[in-house]
Amino acid sequence: MKIATWNINGIKARNDVLLRWFDEAAPDVACLQEIKTVDEGFPSDVFEAKGYNVVVHGQKSFNGVAVLSKLPLEDVRRGLPGDDSDVQSRYLEVVVSTPDTSVARIACIYLPNGNPIATEKFPYKLSWMERLERHATELLELEEPLLLTGDYNVIPEHEDCTSPEAWADDALFQPESRSAFKRLKNLGFLDAVRACEPAHHTYTFWDYQAGAWQKNNGIRIDHLLLSSQAADKLITAGIDKHTRSWERPSDHVPVWVELDA
Repeated sequence: MKIATWNINGIKARNDVLLRWFDEAAPDVACLQEIKTVDEGFPSDVFEAKGYNVVVHGQKSFNGVAVLSKLPLEDVRRGLPGDDSDVQSRYLEVVVSTPDTSVARIACIYLPNGNPIATEKFPYKLSWMERLERHATELLELEEPLLLTGDYNVIPEHEDCTSPEAWADDALFQPESRSAFKRLKNLGFLDAVRACEPAHHTYTFWDYQAGAWQKNNGIRIDHLLLSSQAADKLITAGIDKHTRSWERPSDHVPVWVELDA
């Protein structure tokens, strides 16, 4: 089973790119972030015609996440628990199932950016990560294959960016952000891409500015974290870097794992 995550940076602007990648990669499950549309604006019918079940947690013009699956989707949760006042659409959780059994629980995550640091946006990011850690702890108690996928807006290590000094003042690379990500991992999750792609200069995002793509000046902020039950089924993981060179691309690229399901 191939499970992918991709921040598409706007479904309306990127639908043709997304469809091209679907035809090429044929994911069994795709978790999309930053769709930037309300539920009704997502082209569900196009993907349903391709055989996918679609669940959307959208928001007008900002944020928004969606999960598309060839298998049925059950136990849908929209929104990260822990703060009823949080109206941003950044978290979508589903169980992918067959007629006989559940295959995996998958969370589609669009973690807050946190910039500028000197505003309320950075404390919101850290609070959101604390809530994610608490919820992940509860999910691990289910002892089932669990994948936390998405755009984390966190650069975990120096090796995950071309120029660490350029990110020193950015929320993505602050010690607090990186420590929160490490605490989440240390609950018992495997960073699938790092396990399968140990080399440096392995990135998932290249800014549109300053020729970042042409210079390979990238960062790795899109992650797939696997519980031990999911990690036991891991075959391989990869990054579809070539999609960044397509016409009108997202600034992120798809990241995926294959599991023996």
